[in-house]
Amino acid sequence: MIEHRDFYINGAWVPPVEVRDHNVIDPSTEEVCAVISLGDQADTDTAVAAASAAFPAWAATDPAKRAEYVKGILAQYETRVEEMAQAISIEMGAPIDMARSSQAPCLPWHLENSLEAFKAIEWVRPLGPHAPNDRIAMEPIGVVGLITPWNWPMNQVTLKVIPALLAGCTMVLKPSEEAPLSSLLFAEFVHDAGLPPGVFNLVNGDGLGVGSQLSRHEDVAMISFTGSTRAGKAISLAAAETLKRVTLELGGKGANVIFADADEKAVKRGVIHCMNNSGQSCNAPTRMLVERSIYDQTVEAAAEIASKIGVGPASDPGRHIGPVVNKTQWDKIQDMIEVGINEGARLVAGGPGLPEGVNRGYYVRPTVFADVNNDMRIAREEIFGPVLSIIPFEDEAEAIAIANDTPYGLTNYVQSQDGERRSRMALALRAGMIEMNGQDRAAGSPFGGVKMSGRAREGGVWGIEEFLEVKAISGWAAE
Repeated sequence: MIEHRDFYINGAWVPPVEVRDHNVIDPSTEEVCAVISLGDQADTDTAVAAASAAFPAWAATDPAKRAEYVKGILAQYETRVEEMAQAISIEMGAPIDMARSSQAPCLPWHLENSLEAFKAIEWVRPLGPHAPNDRIAMEPIGVVGLITPWNWPMNQVTLKVIPALLAGCTMVLKPSEEAPLSSLLFAEFVHDAGLPPGVFNLVNGDGLGVGSQLSRHEDVAMISFTGSTRAGKAISLAAAETLKRVTLELGGKGANVIFADADEKAVKRGVIHCMNNSGQSCNAPTRMLVERSIYDQTVEAAAEIASKIGVGPASDPGRHIGPVVNKTQWDKIQDMIEVGINEGARLVAGGPGLPEGVNRGYYVRPTVFADVNNDMRIAREEIFGPVLSIIPFEDEAEAIAIANDTPYGLTNYVQSQDGERRSRMALALRAGMIEMNGQDRAAGSPFGGVKMSGRAREGGVWGIEEFLEVKAISGWAAE
């Protein structure tokens, strides 16, 4: 079992002021796999003080030098890839093959894309030809608090830490206490890459503790948070007193609109995407909207596809899905499956309880409901598990109305061979991201939503600019 109670503050591993043990549970076995300590106000204050002291020098560091430090983090990752995959797999239940192919590689993908976007940042730019003596300067905002979730740990750590470093900010990272091992390893990468003390700090803790302390702290200029909408609201309220910038990447209830002319793989693609990572993705297409003329055959196909998805331990090789992260999540998902049954939705695959032959671990049966209407709770609330709701629609106008009738607005999906219709749908759907016909968004595309999904933009130039302030200058010596 791993014991790692220290925090990374001011370039060194330091013990907590007061040890408050927290067990990290392996969701595949329900056994303790690690012990960390949760920080308290004194630990948070020490980390923020270190970041504050380091900020002037780091902000003044040549941008090219900051990029070299970031490349050093990538070099450390490349020597310890398997350690990262193993850490993610055990802490949050990603099957080891998925941890190796999808979870851990988020670090090099986003790091390299951030470095490419970094080249496009104009630190001092002209206002315009009408004002030859005016300039716009882009400057780091200051000390930032970064609060990350457990479902895609390196995805979110990298999308926050790397742009903040490149922007010239110093920081305190609070990873999820449910999945801290990968972030502790990341801190080792930062240390071994030789970043100056105080630039990057890590304090483990929970949301009510270190999370709230960072949100309220008067010396923290910005909070970047990824997690639930409920927690995002609490952070916004806590941060309001100090008027800090708050960027939120929150939940989703993605609509996947499948028209009758969709390609033959569209249904399978939608079901697999919904169930991927055991349904623990904010951008999962959990509402499948199906044109009425192909509705019955789509329901049948979706049920068959879901019934063939294997469920098993994260340590086993293969393409199965693993457990959900903890008992709290398992209970919530089970409750929502029961809600769907009680609401009158037709259960066509999966259902409540553990998969057959399983008596330990937080495993959920891949579940599909048909005959769902958009007023049902299973269609409106983020379940964050492998649960798909299928809703029929008559025409394009009704599909748009159903898709947009949600408090969320993160990612929507369109499946059609009609290019003009896809373009109309893309502009009509209220979401921060639209993906069509299974085509992923390209490198440098921003990730983020609207409405109750938050309004952060992570990735690309937008992800770096979130950590920058705009300064308007007149009287600049014209060149």
